[in-house]
Amino acid sequence: MYKTIIKPILFSFDPEKVHYFTFSLIRNISKIPGIKSLFKALYVIEDKQLERQLFGFTFKNPVGLAAGFDKNAVLYNELANFGFGFIEIGTVTPKAQAGNPKKRLFRLKEDHGIINRMGFNNEGLEAAISQLKKNKGQLIIGGNIGKNTQTLPEDYTKDYLECFNALHPYVDYFVLNVSCPNVGSHAKLNDKDYLLELISSVQKANSSFEKQKPILLKIAPDLNEVQLDEIIELIAETNLDGVIASNTSVDRTGLKTSDARLTEIGNGGLSGQPIKEKSTKVIQYLADKSNKAFPIIGVGGVHSADDALEKIEAGADLVQVYTGFIYEGPALIKRINKALLK
Repeated sequence: MYKTIIKPILFSFDPEKVHYFTFSLIRNISKIPGIKSLFKALYVIEDKQLERQLFGFTFKNPVGLAAGFDKNAVLYNELANFGFGFIEIGTVTPKAQAGNPKKRLFRLKEDHGIINRMGFNNEGLEAAISQLKKNKGQLIIGGNIGKNTQTLPEDYTKDYLECFNALHPYVDYFVLNVSCPNVGSHAKLNDKDYLLELISSVQKANSSFEKQKPILLKIAPDLNEVQLDEIIELIAETNLDGVIASNTSVDRTGLKTSDARLTEIGNGGLSGQPIKEKSTKVIQYLADKSNKAFPIIGVGGVHSADDALEKIEAGADLVQVYTGFIYEGPALIKRINKALLK
């Protein structure tokens, strides 16, 4: 029903407007008595064999929703009814910001992909916290954090620390988003010396809390082997809890979408099926070269059960969907979990 009726209607409108329309629709429909139970009956599989022990948590299943979908933590309680094992909110920045000028979200229908240059648009830290206080405890919640666009380079770490300290009581794990191609000073955020400074500062803040939270690093799919070796060294040096591989790509190689259309769209991060292989190769390299020394959450181009299994076989402990959720609909999560049980 989703792919034959709902998706063609949604895909005939502007993607960003559709995103907010869908949010309102899910939230309002979920208020109708019996609808939550219906969604759960349709999409949720509960089986002990699907559970994963990681970071000291028990994940109900290994399929999560990646950051960027529920930026402001407004829909995670309702999205829990679609069968996810965990949901990552954000990217959250200290202050609310509008992000980049519109239009900034584009579908590549022929490629089953998306290009975005949203620019960390979000309602800010306080808004996210007010929503997270409504957490019904149905799922493990991750907090993806970043810096404000206008923040000066010498204050980047302050932004991450402000988010980390404030969100600490409300999320189960943290993700340092240093790999989004749609924010300024991308180079500094990928510099190993700066990452050492950032990670050690956040870990120091973490140690001041009675209960420490896992901290992960989200990396780009465009890193070469030398850069990936640096990531492995960085994790060994800092004892970081894990990696999310990967964020969106700036590479446009091999797309079916015409060059004219890509020029018209302009810059931005590419997600979906076009980055599937690239993301899986990063996972495989990190897992093999480190001898599986740390947990990996695999994301990028998961549009089918086979895509998810491929990432797990490559070395991912958990997987996340985003673009695949938009193209394939909520039944994707159930299909992946059914395949894992087989």
